[in-house]
Amino acid sequence: MSATAPDPRPLTGEPLALDLLNTRWVREGAVQDLLRDPDGLAVWLAANGLDGRFAADAATLRHTLQARDAIEAAVDGPADTVGVDTVLGHGRIRPTLTAEGPGERPEFRDDAWGPGWLAARNYLELLSAAPDRIRGCAHEACVLHFFDTSRNGTRRWCSMAACGNRAKASRHYARAKDV
Repeated sequence: MSATAPDPRPLTGEPLALDLLNTRWVREGAVQDLLRDPDGLAVWLAANGLDGRFAADAATLRHTLQARDAIEAAVDGPADTVGVDTVLGHGRIRPTLTAEGPGERPEFRDDAWGPGWLAARNYLELLSAAPDRIRGCAHEACVLHFFDTSRNGTRRWCSMAACGNRAKASRHYARAKDV
């Protein structure tokens, strides 16, 4: 897979932290992982506009996987904050003043931590904005996550066309079978 290869994931375009979690998904009962090698990392970096800033090398892959594991533990587990806090320790925000006005610039001890650090920081932003809108797909065989932006906050599926439709079909089949 090269950096120009298409992104094979079933759900893209979520906020950076959740998009990082969605580099692992299930297809036909088998777990798929985009981040199994630096080429997959290159695809993920490009999908998130980070390919010009960070290298798709072994060190960046290793640190990005550490960040993914830390964010996953915080999202799916009982408030495990140690991993995310550890990732955040590898960078900081420097306030800046530009011609456009005040701004911020992330700085890293090691640029290989950049993508993972940005994802961990984005997770903090999501927690600040609406922690109850960070969700895992309700389909029992799906491992994808999304940020619920629906008006009433009742989104349950990563995709209505995929998981939502499978759940509806399953309920329909169960009702028809009972008749």
